[in-house]
Parts: sequence; structure tokens; C-alpha cells
Amino acid sequence: MGKPTDPAYHWNGAEVDLDAYLTRIGFDGDRAPTVATLHRLVYLHTTSIPFENLEIILGRPILLDLETLQDKLVRRRRGGYCYENVGLFAAVLERLGFGITALSGRVSMGAESGLRPATHALLRVTTEDDDRVWLCDVGFGSGPLAPFELTTGLGEFALGAWRFRLEHTVGELDNDLWVLHQFGKEGWIERYTFTTNPQYRIDFAVGNHFVSTSPRSPFTARPYAQRFLPDLHLTLDGTTLTEERPDGTSEVREIELPDLPKILAETFDIDLDATDAATLVDGAWRHNNLVSPS
Repeated sequence: MGKPTDPAYHWNGAEVDLDAYLTRIGFDGDRAPTVATLHRLVYLHTTSIPFENLEIILGRPILLDLETLQDKLVRRRRGGYCYENVGLFAAVLERLGFGITALSGRVSMGAESGLRPATHALLRVTTEDDDRVWLCDVGFGSGPLAPFELTTGLGEFALGAWRFRLEHTVGELDNDLWVLHQFGKEGWIERYTFTTNPQYRIDFAVGNHFVSTSPRSPFTARPYAQRFLPDLHLTLDGTTLTEERPDGTSEVREIELPDLPKILAETFDIDLDATDAATLVDGAWRHNNLVSPS
């Protein structure tokens, strides 16, 4: 009899409230672990659940246990950042029977110097009806709207109207390295690099601690939210609201601090209660050092 697998290697899929999650994102199709199902799940999750870091700004910890993730993202219809989105999505895929391996990426977003920590969560996914391997990125805040094939020959590709480019290369230490580029208002930029080394819930817990508590993390400095749609990417960075389109055109405007809760509700589908809205408008976070998201 073989040694039982440590549950820490898995994502608690048996405990996920699958019906509630699928209702949250508006999914009512076939639940078989197929390529078609995966594409639909990624699209609906990405366009339904916003990216946000507001718990940190409101002085509360980011918890990654499944019950907390379901309460926040599903029952209370809030959003989250990569570790939260990916933790919930991994549990759902595991419950449905997909093959999943978690990965970590180093976000660069065009930065030309300085090695950044590997603090972005991704999923490598396989299906029962196809031999291809897929990369799912439901937690970045700006798509893609579908999984894309993890293959050396992919190159430039479009998912909906949005454009990306995947490169397979060799890292500085002769390691296997993948690089994802995206096209936007600054043209083509490197979005992040990643390897296929497996990550587990405990690894994400370590990264999450840094991202949610370190003064070097961009998400401890000010409110940050994103909403990604087929034809529009919305970003709230402090009090700066940016609307970007697939062709790279964008509009930027400053909003008044008292309008933050209204903008979050109407533009990002993030509804705060009166206490949290007042804390956000109080603006104590404005005394933090402003740094660019990474």
C-alpha cells in the first residue's frame, strides 16, 4: 500500500461549493473537464470577478483558505488579487476533474532592471479530451480571456481582441524560461516570466504574505482594482482611473477621493459597506509611498 498523498499538494476541491461558484460567474454549461469547458470557465471568471487589493488598504489580512475565498469572492461578490483568484479557481478545476499544476511568475511589466520576486500565481491545466497543455491566468486583472496553449511554437496570438506573445527561452542560469508579452497603450511590453516548477498552497502562502504586508509591495500602498472585459480594461490606481482598449488607445482621469466607493461599485462591481467606504475615503493610505504595481 502506497504512502498517502499529503493534502497540501491539492486544492481542497472536494470542499468547494461548486453550484454557488458557477452561479457567481454565470456558468450553466457542461461540467465535464474538457477544453470547451475550460475556455468557458476562464472567460466567465475573468470577466465576472474583479481584481482588487482593498482588504489590505482597509487593514485586514488576505487569507487563502478556501472558506474565506468562497465567502469573499462568491458569497459577498467581492474580488481579489492573483493568489485569491487562482486559489479558488484551482479548487473548482480540481473538483471538476481537470489536471492542474500551480506555477509562479515574476511580473516585469516593461521594467528593464532589477529582479522582482516570483509573486504572480498561474495554473498549468490539462483536460480529459485533449493532449494539449494550457496556461490559465485568471488572477492578473487584465486577462487573457481564455487559456492559451503552453507550447514553444505559439508566438503571437489573439484572444478576443486582445493581443499577446509567448516566448520560450533560456534563463540566466540556463533554466527553462517562458516569457509572456502583451500589447497595450505602451505597445508591446514584457508582462512576466515563469517556469514550470510546481508550486503548492504553502508556496502561495509565502508569496501572499510578502505581497500583502511588505512595504516593498505595490498592493500595500493604495487602492488598486481592475476589471477586464472583451473590449475594455479598466484600472483604478489610487485615484487615477484608466480605460484602455485592445488597439492600445486609452483615457486617463483623476477622480475625487469621496467618489471612490461609487466608482468601485458602478465601474468595478465592488460594493463596500458604509464603514469600509468611510475608511477608504478617509485617505490614510495616501501617506504611503506610491510605487508601481508589480
